[in-house]
Amino acid sequence: MRIAIVNDMPMAVEALRRALAFEPAHEVAWVASDGAEAVRLCREHTPDLILMDLFMPVLDGVEATRQIMAETPCPIVIVTTDQKQNVHRVFEAMGHGALDVVDTPALGVGNPKDAAAPLLRKIFNIGWLVGQRGAASKPQAAPPREASARRKLVAIGSSAGGPAALEVLLKALPRDFAPAIVLVQHVDQVFAQGMAEWLASSSHLPVRLARHGEQPQPGTVLLAGTNHHIRLLKNATLAYTAEPVNEIYRPSIDVFFDSVARFWDGEVVGVLLTGMGRDGASGLKALRQQGHLTIAQDQHSSAVYGMPKAAVAIDAAVEVKPLGQIAPRLLEVFR
Repeated sequence: MRIAIVNDMPMAVEALRRALAFEPAHEVAWVASDGAEAVRLCREHTPDLILMDLFMPVLDGVEATRQIMAETPCPIVIVTTDQKQNVHRVFEAMGHGALDVVDTPALGVGNPKDAAAPLLRKIFNIGWLVGQRGAASKPQAAPPREASARRKLVAIGSSAGGPAALEVLLKALPRDFAPAIVLVQHVDQVFAQGMAEWLASSSHLPVRLARHGEQPQPGTVLLAGTNHHIRLLKNATLAYTAEPVNEIYRPSIDVFFDSVARFWDGEVVGVLLTGMGRDGASGLKALRQQGHLTIAQDQHSSAVYGMPKAAVAIDAAVEVKPLGQIAPRLLEVFR
């Protein structure tokens, strides 16, 4: 991959260069010392991936991410020296389309190859996702399913751009919104608690991490909170599981949606928001085949029109809506 580095710290740039050197297939496309220079260089030579610092002079990483994703979109990973301390800024960048976040590899501490491993793993995952192609055949429509009067669930999946999209969606739901909500967002476990708190600060509904063994709670938003997949079991409880191990993103939206399609005995609305790749498309199709309403975010309002596009391509979405119309549609369905 041709990888660009955006960082104003020479030691950080050197650490990233050394980490990338462990994988011969990677090359440094260019280096920018501030966000404004990165926006310009991206117009002239768009790389396969950008490693973006958060804090820089002239233009910081959050605004640089926003401008790049608006003008010359390409995969962006935020690289920071303190993920937990900068959690709100990280979510801002992810809201504009950054795919992931990783600590800057340490120079001169321990085994250099071990220090580079987390970064190289994320680059590998992104390369795998970007390379996915092809579409499945259209699903056969299932007869409408009779909804239970008691059990109502909104199952939501999101990835790149998801934190900001989720904030908009949840803010538009009133505090008396009765259905349970379960969110699966592609985010590392270290950020899950911070993301739940961030979403709770702007939502009328309580937001917290989902606990292993609990059932979805009416009027409560549960966020998948580990690097394992979350799935619904036959007894309607939620469980974290390492299987399937071959799923590239953890937690997987497809794994969760598929389990809901199999075991939820009430009414479900499946929602697939902005994100890169195809995760969630086949799971949304499974929900539609069971007669449930499925909604995909439209291209114009998506930070990255990858996952919703994949769902639309296989006819998994009953409806395709702008982000601002999804909450009103949920209110209409469950009124």
